[in-house]
Amino acid sequence: MTNAPSSSTRPRPALADLGPVAQLRAGRLPERLVRLYVGLVAYGLSIALMVRGRFGLAPWSTMESGLIRHVPLTLGQAVVAVSFVVLLLWIPLREVPGLATVSNAILVGISADASLGLLDSPDALAARLALTVGGVVLCGFATALYIGAQLGRGPRDGLMTGLARRTGWSLRAVRTGLEITVVVLGFVLGGAVGVGTVLFALTIGPIAQAMLPFLLVDVRVPVVPGAPDDVR
Repeated sequence: MTNAPSSSTRPRPALADLGPVAQLRAGRLPERLVRLYVGLVAYGLSIALMVRGRFGLAPWSTMESGLIRHVPLTLGQAVVAVSFVVLLLWIPLREVPGLATVSNAILVGISADASLGLLDSPDALAARLALTVGGVVLCGFATALYIGAQLGRGPRDGLMTGLARRTGWSLRAVRTGLEITVVVLGFVLGGAVGVGTVLFALTIGPIAQAMLPFLLVDVRVPVVPGAPDDVR
């Protein structure tokens, strides 16, 4: 007789590759929806914290902060607009959006604008540094929380994985290339580049990766006999 595995030896949940319908049928949906939307709101708040810290923004936010210098948009509206432009790039990459994809495209920008309306930028250097570091850490947590809900990837994440699949390059190489590109564009447009940008680029991956195992929801992966892999 074989003993059941103890909680200390039970495998950790894995990040599943599910299609949009399978994501909704994978179980624990109410809990996963809460995690998704809390994570997306927290992501928008993290952007606002870095803005108020005034030490530089995350790479994509750098580009968006430069964009609003030339078009009549708020930062949050620019986040939404860029998200939908990125989603257009999913089409030739044949990426399939999920609930998190559309929710991310809309909610992060709304949350960023709402948070900016509530937060002031302090004068004290220590307070600004705390806001910047707090924004980076919160972004890592928010990323792990919404990805861990297993309801799909955000627009920028899907662009990264789609390009990696099409080019054969590693995810790290694609992500580095994308982030260098948007930072350069942001700098040219007059966006907020600084030590916070470097801090974000160096630490956001390790922070999110460290938190993801604790925030990843275990879901049921449906097996359909004879069905192609992309229905999973």
